[in-house]
Amino acid sequence: MKLKISLTFLLTLFIAAAFAQTGNRKYAAVKTSLVPKIDGVLDDEAWKNIPIATDFVQLQPSAGVHEAHDERTEVKIMYDDKAVYVAARMYEKSMSAVAAELSARDSIANADIFGIFLDTYLDRINASGFIVSSSGVQFDAKYSQQGNEDPSWNAVWYSATKIDSQGWTCEMRIPYSALRFSEKDVQTWGMNLIRRRRFANQQQLFWNDIDPKKNGFINQEGEMTNIQKIHPPVRLGFYPYASAFVNHYPYNTAGIKNTTSSIGGGMDIKYGINAAFTLDLTLIPDFSQVQSDNRILNLTPFEVKYAENRPFFTEGTELFNKGNLFYSRRIGGQPIDYNTAYNNLGKNEAVLSNPSETKLYNAIKFSGRTAKGLGIGVFNAITGTTNAVVQDTVTGNTRLVQTSPLANYNIIVLDQNLKNNSSVTLINTNVNRFGKDYNADVSAFLFSLNNKKNSYNFSGFGKMSNLFYPDHTSTGYAYELGAAKTLGNFTWTFKQDLVDSKFSPNDLGILFNNNFLDHDLQFIYSNYHPKKYFTSWYIYTELYYSRRYLPTAYQNFNYFNELGLTFKNQLQAYLDLSIKAAGNDFYEPRVANLMFIQPASQGTGITLRTNAAKRLSGGMQYFYRAFNTYGAYGYDARLYYSYRVNNHFSFGQDVTYSPRVNNTGFATLDSEGTNPIFALRNVQTIQNIFKVKYTFTSTMGITLRARHYWSKLDNKQFLNLASDGNLTEIGLAKFNHNVNQNYNIWNVDMLYSWVFSPGSELSISYKNSSLTNILNLRNNYFSNLGDTFTAPSNNNFSVKVLYYIDYQDLRKRKHS
Repeated sequence: MKLKISLTFLLTLFIAAAFAQTGNRKYAAVKTSLVPKIDGVLDDEAWKNIPIATDFVQLQPSAGVHEAHDERTEVKIMYDDKAVYVAARMYEKSMSAVAAELSARDSIANADIFGIFLDTYLDRINASGFIVSSSGVQFDAKYSQQGNEDPSWNAVWYSATKIDSQGWTCEMRIPYSALRFSEKDVQTWGMNLIRRRRFANQQQLFWNDIDPKKNGFINQEGEMTNIQKIHPPVRLGFYPYASAFVNHYPYNTAGIKNTTSSIGGGMDIKYGINAAFTLDLTLIPDFSQVQSDNRILNLTPFEVKYAENRPFFTEGTELFNKGNLFYSRRIGGQPIDYNTAYNNLGKNEAVLSNPSETKLYNAIKFSGRTAKGLGIGVFNAITGTTNAVVQDTVTGNTRLVQTSPLANYNIIVLDQNLKNNSSVTLINTNVNRFGKDYNADVSAFLFSLNNKKNSYNFSGFGKMSNLFYPDHTSTGYAYELGAAKTLGNFTWTFKQDLVDSKFSPNDLGILFNNNFLDHDLQFIYSNYHPKKYFTSWYIYTELYYSRRYLPTAYQNFNYFNELGLTFKNQLQAYLDLSIKAAGNDFYEPRVANLMFIQPASQGTGITLRTNAAKRLSGGMQYFYRAFNTYGAYGYDARLYYSYRVNNHFSFGQDVTYSPRVNNTGFATLDSEGTNPIFALRNVQTIQNIFKVKYTFTSTMGITLRARHYWSKLDNKQFLNLASDGNLTEIGLAKFNHNVNQNYNIWNVDMLYSWVFSPGSELSISYKNSSLTNILNLRNNYFSNLGDTFTAPSNNNFSVKVLYYIDYQDLRKRKHS
């Protein structure tokens, strides 16, 4: 998983103080006829007489402070007809001052870094980042607007580093195939350079000073001038893959194999249609090696939103994620008619198999931005027909039940950049199902407008959804209006959201509930000037008020306050206070036209995080909440740590304990299926995650992640939901009393990865998982953990080889 650089410096971009230098710095690049050897040794003849960029300025911990001479950064940049070359020397007083933990690509870990950001169209809105750690690990990302980061973007480029008595050095070769730029004879690119010194109180420095009192990141770049007579190459890359896997699960059922295996292949293609636009295509993708989901016992009336781990759906999706209409897990997710397999079963029939995922055939992404700032994105994916198999247990005959038809998913985005980092956006998403199921279409208009000083923002959206059934169309609407002060120590944000009862983006997006009118007001005051103990602190306050839209009714009112402190030793502390008024919950009953009065509650908490640069680092969180009925209370206690044995080997653990005592909530429906039965209950949940990482080199490593999740639901007393929303003694209602749950999930994900050449990778994966959910409650944690080892488990072993083929290399071979 990528370690987002934004977590270490882009967030501070908006909350640190600065003493900014005026104007943008300029660097005159030199065109060369000599190609340096990319080995991290800066003694090539090509680097002589190249101008030096130096005098970096801190953003953190002491914004505006210039680097010391004996800890300075010196950078040289040149280019030829094929690539940009960068040489950097990062001075330190000793070799031991360089943090150099090894990690997998795109996971920087505990290491110093150097990087370059290139805004090749000088629009001061979009840029590409190329970053290297002192241990030689590469990280790359796309940046847009105020510093939004897409760390899933991957390019093929070359780098090397060396650590010596003077500090460390870095060399880069960034081929033009990794960039987009115009055909102009003379060009000026936006540019900034970054350095992070992990052991030096986590210093983060930039070549062109970042003033966090200004709104934006890319717009505060410097410039690289004097780029002459370079031409965009044909950007065409092929990524064919071959894979094999073996899966074993002890079904021990006639007609179903316990062990299955397959050999497959497919290809990803990246094609630069022109200097501005790229087409990404995946054919018969293989996602068998992505990390397992963190499944939980869901006691809420809403679905669980899982993280997206499939590379194609995380890379280059910034345009498609605008407006929050794209939840990519819908594609290849659970069939729309999954549960119909269990309907209308014959006397002796049982469901033999019912796939929980649809098969993704292919997907394409077309995206880019014109020289005038118009971003265009088109996304399309096709999933195949899915069938469940129903078997007559007496005769052995089987029949198919369609649970999902052939389906097409499509997104179109037009996003126009305006002055002052403003923008307007049009989005359309639609899902076409080739069968009896309904089709869906959602359209939206978004705007974000900043004043000239980027000190105030006015934003909002309007959305419309249409669900096309065979006999009617259901149309819904939503809007948001917001205003914000975005500059200075004191900032605020106000938003109003309205969603009617028919608005539904959930065929390609995700919305937990509709039919509400919400108001949200946030204030933050930040002080960043270093004091005796702190480098910065802030106070954050939020007021949130929600009503049901139609028929209008009060839902809830919440108050939240947080004090955040960053000490000079990089210890971070957060103190929280939360007050929730009693509210009307129209969703917990699971039956229309009923409500449940959620009791008022008060909560307080503390979070501590230690300096992540230390060999042993970690943190703790504790949040306690008391409710005004039944003496109910609950808390979340979390403890996590990471221990770096050496620069190759590290391990860590993350444990969360979340008890809920005398909690009230929905338990089941009565035998008629019309009246909800609530329960006074105790819920106890423990999640335990253990990680181990061993990195052999900057291109080879192995990771292991084990997760055990246990949740115990113990219903102590059943209650009736009265018409006024209060809970009363249960009457003579007939219902299933056996609704306790003892839920265990066990997952192991182990992955060996070797990037044997740029863009090419061999990966070997092993997965083990088990799930148990029983009525008999077990109180001992270790007994529950032991049960996961004896329960039937799914074991999966897979091997995948991905090979990168550059069209330019093929041309060279043909003409050689």
